[in-house]
Amino acid sequence: MDQPAARRTLVVFHAHPDDEALLTAGTMARAAADGHRVVLVVATDGALGLTDEATYGTTGAALASTRGRELTASAGALGVARTVELGYADSGSGPDVLPDPPGSRRFVRVPLEEAAATLTEVLLQEQADVLTTYDPNGGYGHRDHVRVHEVGSRAADLARERGLPVTVLWATVPRDLLCRAIDLAAKVYRFPPQFDRSSFDRAYCAGAEITHRVPVRRYARAKRASMRAHASQATDPGGGDRTLGILARIPRPLFDLVFAREWFLDPAAPPGTTRTDVFEGLT
Repeated sequence: MDQPAARRTLVVFHAHPDDEALLTAGTMARAAADGHRVVLVVATDGALGLTDEATYGTTGAALASTRGRELTASAGALGVARTVELGYADSGSGPDVLPDPPGSRRFVRVPLEEAAATLTEVLLQEQADVLTTYDPNGGYGHRDHVRVHEVGSRAADLARERGLPVTVLWATVPRDLLCRAIDLAAKVYRFPPQFDRSSFDRAYCAGAEITHRVPVRRYARAKRASMRAHASQATDPGGGDRTLGILARIPRPLFDLVFAREWFLDPAAPPGTTRTDVFEGLT
């Protein structure tokens, strides 16, 4: 008789509410459905996210509250066992980091060792087997995403020093595939003037570097529900479409095809590693 698979713990570390929906929702839903424990950790309150201000409010506190509720709904759709909000202030994506809001600090201003120690405690409490972060460029370069990579990497080192052999995976997208998809979409969709297509030539990871290609088509319904939970991020201040809103409206058959797989890179794995599950290869 086959032995039941070991129950593992996956800790997924993201910068803002809604980041989990785009990069890791299918993997999270799959792990939860397979009986593993999934813990979602979000670094910031998302208070500087672009949104339709007439609907969701113009103040940081109001938007942060809305995005917290959306995060809870998303986590519920994915089967997340625990959600941890570290509570740092969103650092924003403008040319300069804004002053810290009263009673809080922008994530990028929090000392690395301090933030990493906080995440380390979560890893130790949960006895995490796998921690997902971002690649060193933070995917597309957002300063909070870069900081997630730095904090996650340091937290894993601290956890290992305390006896927890956690594996780190970078949640990513093969940039060659992404660029082809954008070029194809541009034939039928007019991107806004501020959209910088060339920036994606440097985003995420090359397809040849990716070590984990995780099939998640069976969990497309959960991923779509996760995306739709973050309604405040579907439109910009002018009422125009944002990426999340566009993707969440893709017709189901095409949606299931587009989001049939999620990708990760294990920076410690030898070249040529090919895996189909985030827990594959663990001892």
